[in-house]
Amino acid sequence: MFGGSKNKAKQVKSKPAKPKRGMAEIDTLVGMNTKVSGDIEFKGGLHVDGYIKGNIQAELESSSVLSIAEQGVVEGSVSVPHVVLNGTVKGDVSARERVELGTTARVIGNVFYNLIEMAIGAEINGKLIHEPAEHASSVRAKPRPVDREEVVQVGTGKQVGSGKQVGKTKQA
Repeated sequence: MFGGSKNKAKQVKSKPAKPKRGMAEIDTLVGMNTKVSGDIEFKGGLHVDGYIKGNIQAELESSSVLSIAEQGVVEGSVSVPHVVLNGTVKGDVSARERVELGTTARVIGNVFYNLIEMAIGAEINGKLIHEPAEHASSVRAKPRPVDREEVVQVGTGKQVGSGKQVGKTKQA
C-alpha cells in the first residue's frame, strides 16, 4: 500500500540552463503571463517570456546574461554584459560583452555592443554603435521615447517602415 514500488511516481528534477561561453546560469524567470512595471536590477541570469515596462540593468563587471524569448517584450533600456534577444526591446540596448540577435529579434532603439551576432531576419530600428570592451563601461543605455522611424528587415532588404530604401536590394 504505502511502500509499493509498482506505482511509484518518478521525480523529475529540472536542471538550470547551462551557461554559454562563461555566461551566468539563468536563475530568474519572468513568465509568459507576467507583466512587470518598474526597473529591474539583477546579477546572474534573467530570462524574460513576459512583458517588462522599465529598465533592466545588471552589474557591468559581472558575467550576467539577459535572455528575451520570442514572446518577451521590454519597454525600456537594457544594460547587461550579455544579451540574447529573440523578442522585442523598445529602448536602447547596451552590452559590454556580447549581443546575440535571433531571427525574431526586434530592437526599436540603438544597440551599443562589443561583439554582435545577428541572424537573418533580426530587425533594428536605430543605430549600431561599436564600443570596445574597455570603453563600454562608460556607456549606459538611456531611456528614450519611442518614435516611428524606418524599420528594415536585416538580410532581406524588405522595407517594413517609412518607405525609405536602405542598402542595396536585388530586383527579381
